[in-house]
Amino acid sequence: MQYVRLGNSGLKVSRLILGTATFGSKADVAWRIEEEEALKHLQVSIDLTSLGLGFNTFDTSNFYCNGKSEEILGKFLQTVPRENAVVMTKSHFPIGDSSKAGPAGLTLSSGNNRKHIFDNIKAALKRLQTDYVDVLLLHRFDYDTPIEETMRALHDIVQAGYVRYIGISSCWAWQFHAMQNYAISNNLTPFIVCQNFYNLLYREEERDMMPLLKYLGVGSTPWSPMAKGHLTRPLDRAYETVRSTSDAYHDEAILGAEWEKEINRRVAEIAEKRGLPMANVALAWVLHKDCVAAPIVGVSKMERFEENPGKTTTSPT
Repeated sequence: MQYVRLGNSGLKVSRLILGTATFGSKADVAWRIEEEEALKHLQVSIDLTSLGLGFNTFDTSNFYCNGKSEEILGKFLQTVPRENAVVMTKSHFPIGDSSKAGPAGLTLSSGNNRKHIFDNIKAALKRLQTDYVDVLLLHRFDYDTPIEETMRALHDIVQAGYVRYIGISSCWAWQFHAMQNYAISNNLTPFIVCQNFYNLLYREEERDMMPLLKYLGVGSTPWSPMAKGHLTRPLDRAYETVRSTSDAYHDEAILGAEWEKEINRRVAEIAEKRGLPMANVALAWVLHKDCVAAPIVGVSKMERFEENPGKTTTSPT
């Protein structure tokens, strides 16, 4: 299995990271993967590492299925040596039933303020059944909390031993630069990773974010390298999955323009020519970008492991 460093840090992760956003309960949303099946996915991902094709780096969040994703991953971590897995989770969004949250609602359990960062990491460690997480990422930028407060809180949870490294997800380049600059200037723990939306259909990150990360020596772990499934099947099959017809975020400004449809057609053409799934072609494009350390991929069905994206070494052309 190929490993890569996250930026200039010493942390090495598998070339592909297994995303667990789909783990949870179908009672929540129809496209979730139930616990029993999710545990099988995690086991197969580890088993394949002996063949050089698996994943031993896992991405989750408190927000995924109200913490259920973390709980499932936590159960799996009890079956493998903790040092053999790299665990990445996130903090920012509230979880729980807002109707039962009391007068304050979920206001006190969200954001990047010191209270929530400490409360969330302690709750996450319980769900994950571990003493520490390898990487904690801020799930979003917080406009209501001073950068100084956020970065000092993150530094303190690293110093306390709850977290080894830190990062951020889905922010703008100026936000990342402001936070990283404050950390470096004040001898605090800096970010080693940024996790943004990046794929053949969305390349905005190439304008400012990717050059910034390269300059600062920070790793990029893009989420949704297959564009929320839009690059995994031809246009005439775009809505044949449960998630494509029930996920509120599935259609966010994708495949609406003719140039986007043309990209889908070209990916399908290359896949047919190479005898590969479209997903592998879309992923190959991301993997061949020198600004990318390790994309995050989700696997919806066990048979997708047979198509193993871990063996995606083809040129995307």
